[in-house]
Amino acid sequence: QVQLVESVGGLVRPGGSLRLSCAASGFTGDYYSIGWFRQAPGKEREGVSCISSSGGATYYADSVKGRFTISGDNAKNTVYLQMNSLKPEDTAVYYCAARKILTTSYNYWGQGTQVTVSS
Repeated sequence: QVQLVESVGGLVRPGGSLRLSCAASGFTGDYYSIGWFRQAPGKEREGVSCISSSGGATYYADSVKGRFTISGDNAKNTVYLQMNSLKPEDTAVYYCAARKILTTSYNYWGQGTQVTVSS
């Protein structure tokens, strides 16, 4: 019922930018926070950013602060992750996830999308 679909990632050169989107459905009547995670080969999955259901509170991992921006468009039921000044270490599969407010577990996940930063 609840579904999250990420946009297609891609290949970006160092210093470049890319915007990912997460289209959500099945959330009618509920309040969720949306988070972005990523997992690089040989590394654990890490949280990148998250946004409250109202959009009034955001979180960024130290590794992406000042470079990434999360935002939401309630009318389109979509959350975005704007990634600027990309570095090779940003290369990973990026996942969109959702959790109900007042909980800590992300129970709904998108399929993931590959982002590669390379020259």
